[in-house]
Amino acid sequence: MHNVIVKKSNLFEPIQLEDMKDVKLMDRTDTKYWFHVSQLADLLEEIRDDYFVLEIDGQKLLPYSTTYFDTQNNGMYTQHHNGKLNRYKVRRRSYVSSGISFLEVKQKTNKGRTIKERIRTEYDNPHFTTRENEFLIKQIPHDPNELSPVLSNRFTRLTLVSKNYNERCTIDLNLEFESKNKTCRLDKIAIVEIKSEGNSNGSPIASALFEKRIRIGGFSKYCIGRVVTDAQIKRNAFKGKIRRLEKATQKNLNLYHQNS
Repeated sequence: MHNVIVKKSNLFEPIQLEDMKDVKLMDRTDTKYWFHVSQLADLLEEIRDDYFVLEIDGQKLLPYSTTYFDTQNNGMYTQHHNGKLNRYKVRRRSYVSSGISFLEVKQKTNKGRTIKERIRTEYDNPHFTTRENEFLIKQIPHDPNELSPVLSNRFTRLTLVSKNYNERCTIDLNLEFESKNKTCRLDKIAIVEIKSEGNSNGSPIASALFEKRIRIGGFSKYCIGRVVTDAQIKRNAFKGKIRRLEKATQKNLNLYHQNS
């Protein structure tokens, strides 16, 4: 399947990182979908003329690494689990191919928008520098000294940019999570996220997904990663999604059975 996706990605006209400055969309609306990776090749074929694909050093399937931070009582995870808006995520993300890393804060507002702020960072540092502490104090309602690493993930990503530059779309593959010496791979799932200034009406990829009867479905890599690697964490809100993931992947993610 990997070779098929690489072949399909090569059908897109490439775009370089420096040409994406006008479509950063740090204040945006996010719309997510997820489905079995076997459906991805046909989807890419259908939208090949509507998007550019990000290419770095000749690569289009680009590796990413992320470390998430949370409070000792999992405050940010719990807010997401409970459906609270005006919630936050804190993470270090390494864009491996470009050698660039950021400390990022994502806020989900009560208007349903996603606002992202970030500064350059060193990915492997488990502690925050003075500059990073100052950044976090301005961005989140939590004491940075109470945050510690709780989850890491790795995945590969295709990044598409609409040819009218009003939309960016990421397609994440080969997900792998690690926490507390527990690892879990979800390599049969593709996650599509459409990032736009407004809603996704008129989006070519949203239309193609609708025609394939693939419906909008939230998928937080942070929350799902916590659930599948930590048998003790609160999970009631995600049990249905875990069951659907099991059905789609034919894989037993049996942690949720241990904590009902």
